[in-house]
Amino acid sequence: AHLGLGCDVTDETSVARAVAAVTGAAGRIDVLVNCAGVALLAPAEDLDPGAWATTIDVNLTGTHRVAQAVGRHMLAAGYGRIVNIASQAAHVGIDGHAAYCASKAGVIGLTRVLALEWGGRGVTVNTVSPTVVLTDLGRGAWANEQGLRHQDEIPTGRFATPDEIAAAVLFLAGESSAMVNGADLRVDGGFTIR
Repeated sequence: AHLGLGCDVTDETSVARAVAAVTGAAGRIDVLVNCAGVALLAPAEDLDPGAWATTIDVNLTGTHRVAQAVGRHMLAAGYGRIVNIASQAAHVGIDGHAAYCASKAGVIGLTRVLALEWGGRGVTVNTVSPTVVLTDLGRGAWANEQGLRHQDEIPTGRFATPDEIAAAVLFLAGESSAMVNGADLRVDGGFTIR
């Protein structure tokens, strides 16, 4: 069975409706992957305040909003796996990415607190920090000369595919990762090792 739902992570009511629909249909939520995100890029001195606010609201506050709503159900059940999508940008500065870097660093900080508070109650919380992923968003931001230069900075010499990120998420969502809690799994081809 499948259930397709729309959800605006910036709207508490939308999140509550989506969580209620899932728990109503399935009875429980075992795995949450927080992957909603935006990348509104500009040099820091030119970054529009609205772009900053939207980036923080979607990438960071939205992650908290959904984790909190789903986490309450998981804690009541005594089991859950939450995987928040952060970014290599949480670990390094990238030109034009002030809001994005700040939001993704915040996701890692939030994840650590949730892991600390919830790990002993059966809910593990981890992050995956990808390099550029070849999604519509990734191609749109990096299909240019800057993208070619960035690939040269990655030891593997390329960007990630969605399947590679999904495999990392699947590991953290499964039983074999029960002792992985509060960790950040970097799937960045080695970009952040320098």
